[in-house]
Amino acid sequence: MSANTTSFCTFVNRIDLEDEPIEDSYESIFSQYEKVVVRALASSFGLDFLVQDRHGGDVDTVHNVRQIGKDPEMTYKNQQNADDYANRGKYDSADYHKDSRFSQIKRDKRKEYFENGNKDFTDEYTGKTNLGFLGKSKNAPSEKNANLDHIISAKSIHDDAGRVLAGIDGKDLANSPDNFAWTNEKLNKSMGADEIPDYIAAHPELDETTKKNMLAHYKKAKKAYDAKINRVYYTSKKFWKDTGKAAAKLGLSMGLRQALGLVFTEIWFTVKDAIITCKKDGKSLFEEIAKAVKQGLKNAKKKFREVWDTFIEGAVAGVLSSLVTTLANIFFTTAKNIIKIIRETFASLVQASKILFINPDCYALGDRFVAAAKVIATGASVVAASMVNELLRKTPLAGIPVVGDIVPTFCSVLVSGIMSCSFLYLLDHNKFIKKAVEKLNSLPDVDNFAVSLKKQGELLDRYLSELMNIDFDVLEKQEENFSLASKQLSLCSNSEETNACLHSIYKKLGLNLPWGDYANFDSFMNDKNSRLSFA
Repeated sequence: MSANTTSFCTFVNRIDLEDEPIEDSYESIFSQYEKVVVRALASSFGLDFLVQDRHGGDVDTVHNVRQIGKDPEMTYKNQQNADDYANRGKYDSADYHKDSRFSQIKRDKRKEYFENGNKDFTDEYTGKTNLGFLGKSKNAPSEKNANLDHIISAKSIHDDAGRVLAGIDGKDLANSPDNFAWTNEKLNKSMGADEIPDYIAAHPELDETTKKNMLAHYKKAKKAYDAKINRVYYTSKKFWKDTGKAAAKLGLSMGLRQALGLVFTEIWFTVKDAIITCKKDGKSLFEEIAKAVKQGLKNAKKKFREVWDTFIEGAVAGVLSSLVTTLANIFFTTAKNIIKIIRETFASLVQASKILFINPDCYALGDRFVAAAKVIATGASVVAASMVNELLRKTPLAGIPVVGDIVPTFCSVLVSGIMSCSFLYLLDHNKFIKKAVEKLNSLPDVDNFAVSLKKQGELLDRYLSELMNIDFDVLEKQEENFSLASKQLSLCSNSEETNACLHSIYKKLGLNLPWGDYANFDSFMNDKNSRLSFA
């Protein structure tokens, strides 16, 4: 099978083992699918150094920066964001609690309390209606003296990496009306700077009603708090700039990886053919290999269009996988192996989508589905191999020098190769699949309808010309001439133009004028013995 195929997808689809004897099936698998497997392995394993996967993706998200310090693998992706957090300043309790908004809420509530005749109001945490402004007297019971609490503590807001990432002033968030709750002095001072869930976990003596109310207020405040941060950050130029840069970088890397995979595959098979055919001594063998490498590069240059298309496919897959990875990391942290799976999945989906929806090679409907299935199957084998690699690196085997790196890579390549061959062979030999393809191929195909109709018209013209013993090429030429003449005549606006046009057409077609050798039509008409002759 020639390596000079239109595209990788075209090559995969054109593989056909149908005429091969069943006893040679295992041998034919490797001989027929070798290019597919080598291409997949070269791109996915040999060239993976071009694509650097990072734990948590390539863009800082609110979720991920909050994991820094908790997750040992998590780091900032943008150094400026790391510097901003380091320079956030030291927490100053007075700065937050003397804020005008905090003070105003307390003044308004105190005024309302005294205007209502010192009527007690409800403690939002305990649920008891026993709060009042009792002053700082030693005799004032602290469990009844009203305090205004920051539901999400001011300190945790100040030190929140998500808040710093969004670039929002901590005092604006801490002293927002939806972050206030009235409770008693004793409970408020007991909590200190602890977050409510942490405080509840450390104080099992709290009654169930108080726990329930505190958690309800905390969840409501946290939801509003996170919504503000997410809205500001994920609509910011900073986030979209980082997202665009990450997508462009991965797109270029993936495009380069896929294109180089095609080039290296071309070189490998040229070298392989040289080794097989060379029967000379060692020195000559190496000379032949060197020549083969140069020839392989020349072959790749001749296939520039295919290399370019492969680069574009890889770039599109890289951009899409980067965007999906960034989106996923808004909600959860993606590990390196998950990111690789996303990359490989999109690489296969882009190729398969091109076949299914663009169909550049005009496959019949059934063949189109098989071609797309082969691409997805090859991609799935790479994904499975990546998972095997990841699992092996988590075993004690990974701690053995040298072996810890070689064995996982070897096993993953082996898995990918075996699965690729098995899937591709199945798609070509399974009886059910063959019947389904034949059925789909028999259905009218919109993409091929115009081409098919044109072809049928040409065949009909040839058939009729044969019936009439007419030279088809001559007939086609005459048809073109008469069609041109008709168009010229339709453009004439008066009799003079029509006459001149007819003379020109007669002369071009080499036709004899109806009045023979007469100088003009008037001379012809003046001769009573003349006769018109149309030939």
